[in-house]
Amino acid sequence: ALASVISTSDSEPPESAPALSGSHSGRKRAGWQPPAPASSAPNSSLELSSKLPIFTINPWDIMLCISGTIIACENAIVVAIIFYTPNLRTPMFVLIGSLATADLLAGVGLILNFVFQYVIQSETISLITVGFLVASFTASVSSLLAITVDRYLSLYNALTYYSEKTALCIHMMLIITWGVSLCLGLLPVLGWNCLEDYSSCSIVRPLTKSNVTLLSASFFVIFILMLHLYIKICKIVCRHAHQIALQQHFLTASHYVATKKGVSTLAIILGTFGASWLPFAIYCIVGDSRYPAVYTYATLLPATYNSMINPIIYAYRNQEIQRSMWVLFCGCFQSKVSFRSRSPSDV
Repeated sequence: ALASVISTSDSEPPESAPALSGSHSGRKRAGWQPPAPASSAPNSSLELSSKLPIFTINPWDIMLCISGTIIACENAIVVAIIFYTPNLRTPMFVLIGSLATADLLAGVGLILNFVFQYVIQSETISLITVGFLVASFTASVSSLLAITVDRYLSLYNALTYYSEKTALCIHMMLIITWGVSLCLGLLPVLGWNCLEDYSSCSIVRPLTKSNVTLLSASFFVIFILMLHLYIKICKIVCRHAHQIALQQHFLTASHYVATKKGVSTLAIILGTFGASWLPFAIYCIVGDSRYPAVYTYATLLPATYNSMINPIIYAYRNQEIQRSMWVLFCGCFQSKVSFRSRSPSDV
């Protein structure tokens, strides 16, 4: 949750153009940004002097825009492949498609935020943009939880995984994921913002402190659930590998290699997710709008990297998607080469 306006002071709003503020370089919007005293000093190293040109661009905003461009391009390829490949209609690929769609929207939101921030000055557009980003990143994080649940079900109920009951469960998770994400994204637009009360702003303007606290708490719940499920997945993987080895009457070296590889992969998945989002989620709770904006930018930017890494972890490593990419971009794939259909439990 998520990229938006970064404020630096309760009483002295920055003259720079933090993300989603809808204003830039000394321009201030009437009604919610009180003028700073002429003698006051800026709190943030990112603040721009009023003597600088009015169209000076914040370098952190440029990095966020570049990040959004890469995210959009990566995930657009995944969405196109899944959409145009009839074979990729299993629950696993539906969830990967949901994740890619959410990350694609998040990337587009970062780009639009940059454009609207420096081209169109409007409080309405600012609220719509921040709501769009909140909904997109929430859907992305929630889709990761849905993928984790799917992987757990594929191991725990391996014999009945491909039943209609599983398909119904996956579709229900998608409905809940996008429904909740849409509701959270609409909250700032419907009035839960700090446009009328600047003192209630969080480090992410125009979201209020209570709003970002709710989003951060939701993230911690999702992170704990993912951690719990991945621990159970590790136990199941190790137990299955041990049982297979015992059926062969000896423990082979490949047993330990396969187990170690599976656990390492799960650790990378969870570690990447935590390293990307935990700093920003923690800072949303402990941070204050009076703190320097550089702290918010420094924790927000790595959070966007998670959407950049997701397609690599969940899509491009999959053999079916690799095959479809050959067909899509080269058209020279030889159909005689066979690929083994993989289940969500293949890590």
